[in-house]
Amino acid sequence: MKAWLMIAGLIALPASAEVFMYVDAQGNRGFTDQPKSGNAKRVALTKSNQMSARPITAAPLIAATTPEEQPVFHYDLLRILVPEPDATIRNNAGEVIVSATNEPGLQPGHRYRLLLDGQPTAEPGLSPVFPLSNIDRGSHTLSVEILDEQGRIVERTASQPFHMQRTSLAQKRQIKPCALEDYGKRPECPLSDKPAEEKNPFLRLF
Repeated sequence: MKAWLMIAGLIALPASAEVFMYVDAQGNRGFTDQPKSGNAKRVALTKSNQMSARPITAAPLIAATTPEEQPVFHYDLLRILVPEPDATIRNNAGEVIVSATNEPGLQPGHRYRLLLDGQPTAEPGLSPVFPLSNIDRGSHTLSVEILDEQGRIVERTASQPFHMQRTSLAQKRQIKPCALEDYGKRPECPLSDKPAEEKNPFLRLF
């Protein structure tokens, strides 16, 4: 078995190499490519199967991965202080002041934005206080957002309802009826509703 392994190893040599078999003093056969013994005999080798090497194709370049974006900063707390949830506000001018608080404090590059009924009331700013005016009568919702320097929403409060009560124009006219001099001066007394002035009957004789 050992001899066959040696033959197999020698067969794997390049085709130009020669293999010789010899017998040593103890009668053991050996193989070599550089015969020194006088009784060395050349061994005929069979041609091995040769296959052309496949062309090596360059491995596709792996697209460079972009660095991961920094995680968005999150606040521990953001809530609306005023008005309180479900508050009723009585103001004939429809005015209300909304204020919010957050922890930790506003981070550099961050801005506040107020949403009324889901729509921004103004451009984002640094103040958490938002004065509103001429809010229609009825129920509305408020929400405050904090945006980062890229305009991404960092935090947002839940939508918080409130109710605006304003005296309607009809109610104002009931409380204080319109006099002739009020038309065109009071919102509830438009000129279009001004009654025609009665002419003095004595002037008809002239």
